[in-house]
Amino acid sequence: MEHLRTERTGHADLPLHGGKAPRWLFDRMAKLTRHILEVMLAELSQEEILARFADPHWFQALGCVLGFDWHSSGLTTTVCGALKEASSILGHETGLHVAGGKGRVSRKTPDEIKAVCDGIGLDAGGLVYASGISAKVDSSCVQDGFTIYHHTFIFTSKGKWCVIQQGMNPSLGMARRYHWLGERVESFVNEPHSAICCDVTCPTLNLVASQSREVRQISQNLCLESPEKAYGLMLKIASTEPNLIMPKRHEVRLGDINPARLKPILLKIYDHQPQSYEDLLGIKGVGAKTLRALALVSELVYGKAPSYKDPARFAFAHGGKDGHPYPVDRRTYDRTIEIVKRAIASAKIGERAKLGALRRLASTFGID
Repeated sequence: MEHLRTERTGHADLPLHGGKAPRWLFDRMAKLTRHILEVMLAELSQEEILARFADPHWFQALGCVLGFDWHSSGLTTTVCGALKEASSILGHETGLHVAGGKGRVSRKTPDEIKAVCDGIGLDAGGLVYASGISAKVDSSCVQDGFTIYHHTFIFTSKGKWCVIQQGMNPSLGMARRYHWLGERVESFVNEPHSAICCDVTCPTLNLVASQSREVRQISQNLCLESPEKAYGLMLKIASTEPNLIMPKRHEVRLGDINPARLKPILLKIYDHQPQSYEDLLGIKGVGAKTLRALALVSELVYGKAPSYKDPARFAFAHGGKDGHPYPVDRRTYDRTIEIVKRAIASAKIGERAKLGALRRLASTFGID
């Protein structure tokens, strides 16, 4: 398969909150999102719109404009839900489509992508692959303790796309949001991000770091040889007293690995004969434990260590829904919806001055 070019543009860490947006607020969010989307479609190219959604800072600001708390994990799921509803109402003729969502809905993403593509005559294969492999990289290759539970895939009728997905770490009480954007780099498995946004860093096994390049190569090479070799090395490692081998900085423990349970998947991988680490990652059943075991063999037998550095680099904060910095003013919110709605109506009849005013207003508040 000819893979789409891609880049993960960043991620954000947010406190993990339960509950959901009240209906009165979500209804307004959906309306305002629809009108904002209409303005963007009138003013920007589809590629630029995807780039905005793939920017974690811009997306966070959008959530705050819509009235959601900056420090709530619910911002991601609620804003994505509003985007999906807005896109559905506007229709396929806009050329912008939204699939996926939270929990069980996220598992329907491939079917939703295929359904849209069937309706517009677009090959769904590459898009479905991009959706699946981006989720697997963040759940299996960046082992930061966050379990992916939300996945939204936004794509255009020309096959361009971006991903917004989120994982949770209940023990830390945190959620981490990951953003991806297509069309920038060639590889899913070597530094697929350009910016990372978060409030905390965590012990992390980062198998897509450039420092992990040799580990990825050794892992793939092991899978091309007899499964008994890799299995034997894992048995040897597991039977060795850990404190005689493991460096103190090591965040992955040998107790996490049960070679007997990995043997069936090693046989499956060998039958597949992966031709690259990305190919290895794409095999069904190959997950975090398999990749971690292969990385341990690489480090402890071959002396090639993977990266244990969390790629988190930045932090940011905004304000909104739960009364921070102030409660949502429903009257003002409705007024904003009406202003944007009128601006769109004016634009449709050729009066673009109001859109110009909106651009100047955005510039005043430092919004690019």
